[in-house]
Amino acid sequence: MEVFDGANYNASAALFQPQALPRLGMPNGVQMLGWNVPTEELVHIPQHWLKYPAPEPIQHYVLGFLYIFFMFAALFGNGLVIWIFCGAKNLRTPSNMFVINLALCDFLMMSKTPIFIYNSFKLGFALGQFWCQVFAIAGSLSGIGAAATNAVIAYDRYSTIARPLDGKMSKGKAFLFLLCIWIYTTPWVFLPATQTWGRYAPEGYLTACSFDYLTNTDENRFFVLVLFFVCYVLPMSMIIFFYSQIVSHVVDHEKALREQAKKMNVESLRSNQSQQAQSAEIRIAKAAITICALFVASWTPYAVLALIGAFGNQAMLTPGVTMIPALTCKAVARIDPYVYAISHPRYRVELAKRLPWLGVNEQEPKHDNVSTTTTEATATTPAE
Repeated sequence: MEVFDGANYNASAALFQPQALPRLGMPNGVQMLGWNVPTEELVHIPQHWLKYPAPEPIQHYVLGFLYIFFMFAALFGNGLVIWIFCGAKNLRTPSNMFVINLALCDFLMMSKTPIFIYNSFKLGFALGQFWCQVFAIAGSLSGIGAAATNAVIAYDRYSTIARPLDGKMSKGKAFLFLLCIWIYTTPWVFLPATQTWGRYAPEGYLTACSFDYLTNTDENRFFVLVLFFVCYVLPMSMIIFFYSQIVSHVVDHEKALREQAKKMNVESLRSNQSQQAQSAEIRIAKAAITICALFVASWTPYAVLALIGAFGNQAMLTPGVTMIPALTCKAVARIDPYVYAISHPRYRVELAKRLPWLGVNEQEPKHDNVSTTTTEATATTPAE
């Protein structure tokens, strides 16, 4: 397969189909500055990236090895979450159906990384347009699905804590929510895949693919704007609203308990409460903050990147800069299951039972009489 080595490439050569030039914005005279791209794949590359010198091989190799680490850590961790939450009878609750769905999204997010790793060690767009589309579809499906799932989890936690008597999730209701999540997600994944609206294109080091946020047309800018609000602003707003309500409820509840204990001239109204143990409500508040922080860290860089590409100064988007959002998403997908292992008592108990060689030491959680409802909520609250 013939590969360009950057020597005086001119886009007016017969390698391109003429009708593809206006759509892709590939003007005559674009120079290939060392990019390793198969000649037949050049029609798919936004010319923005070709204005920059190709990355040094060491940069590709470092990212390739980093993604290998991310992939094994995330697949192992999320695989454990899926296995244990599906296999343990006491964890097969309606609310935990969302935990499993989120772990599936993270698993899918990392299952596509062999494409990136192969391209990295081949120093470019080695697998071509077909696998670029596969990579982008899997990333979009898992990313938007995770955002929608996080929003539903936030609603579920809020309902359980704020309305403990009538806010409990049933299996039928949970299944309906899951169906709605994927109905909501699917159009935004396959519209660009079929180029009905928007498209997927290589980005950064040309080893990964995502939504095309660089094409300077009104239609594409409108697509990026709609995607920004539907897939980022809306779920983000729901997450912040519901978790802020949880925190507010926790603060009010703690305040009421302290005031009542003071009136009764006792130190605490909680039974069997040790001085060193955190209350279930405080753990819920901390989990809420963690969830919001992880979601922001995961998807805000991509949202900002897309807005700059569509409406801002595209000169800011160097190949190296655009690799940052990809890294944050993969890092969060790797971190999520290990946060479960730290903050979820029942999950830790099951880990200790099923995989004793992991060295997890966790006793069956004991619930106090006052905090039964909120403790149950904590036991099913994921950290993204």
